[in-house]
Amino acid sequence: MNILNRFQSLVSDEILAVENLMRQQAQGYNDDLQAALDHLISSGGKRIRPNITLLVGKLLNGDIERLITLSAAIELLHTATLVHDDLIDGSLLRRGIPTLNSKWSPAATVLTGDFMFAKAAKLAADTNSIPVMKLFANTLGTIVNGEIAQMFSSHYVGDIEMYYKRIYAKTASLFETSTKAAAMISNANRSQKEYLRQFGYELGIAFQIIDDVLDFTSNQEKLGKPVGGDLRLGLITLPSIIYFDKNADDNLTKEFFKFGCNPPIDILEKLIQNIRNSTAIQESFEKANSHIEFCLKALHHLPAGIERDALEELACYVTQRTI
Repeated sequence: MNILNRFQSLVSDEILAVENLMRQQAQGYNDDLQAALDHLISSGGKRIRPNITLLVGKLLNGDIERLITLSAAIELLHTATLVHDDLIDGSLLRRGIPTLNSKWSPAATVLTGDFMFAKAAKLAADTNSIPVMKLFANTLGTIVNGEIAQMFSSHYVGDIEMYYKRIYAKTASLFETSTKAAAMISNANRSQKEYLRQFGYELGIAFQIIDDVLDFTSNQEKLGKPVGGDLRLGLITLPSIIYFDKNADDNLTKEFFKFGCNPPIDILEKLIQNIRNSTAIQESFEKANSHIEFCLKALHHLPAGIERDALEELACYVTQRTI
């Protein structure tokens, strides 16, 4: 059994219940909405966020039905953000499977994402926890604000601090919510809630850094999009930041910025290959590993048991994954 299967095995039945609950959200609505939701849920995905929520909740002896509802809310919110992301980026494939916007008009795609946001909010309300509802709303606001900031500043090469703010909004905020909300509806004390928040934050940051590394080191078949896809969109991620910082006087770097981060394709291809073969990849990977170390330190303040062991394995998986 590989590391992915090991941490998933403890909550496999609950994950099936989460997926069923997600599918039920379109019952009684337009048939096309049901078809879209079925397509998105069946498109795969590792269900990392609901796995985290369920494992944290079980570690703290939380009510399993509320945890399933919360997990469905979080995963539906995550899926809705992907629907909008794919439309914004013009992505026709995700994990090698056609995206919703490759089949539908932009208007229909946006409305489907909106529907999913609404149903995710309803599921969050079904946990009967006002703090969870507030957290859920604030997290959605953080994600949208991050997307807007990225849209209007994608061609700006900021420092590492700006990069961290961006990936917190994009990814780590929902990881943080996955752990924090599970603690809220379970038997967690104040210190446990804070350690779980730290765990979710550090895990989410590491997850996104590895995503940004894989954007350069993986292949088109695995990514479902061209290698270096972020840079092709003018989006500067950690490997690019490190590379540009070390190669500021390089002709390719100068050409890239001379063309406003949208250079001719031959320059872009050479630059992507240079970043791919540079020390920026290993340095980014080491940065992700440092966040996993912080993540594990926070986890060690929580009760020992098979759920904590599974969360440790999940954290280690983040930097070992190839997609």
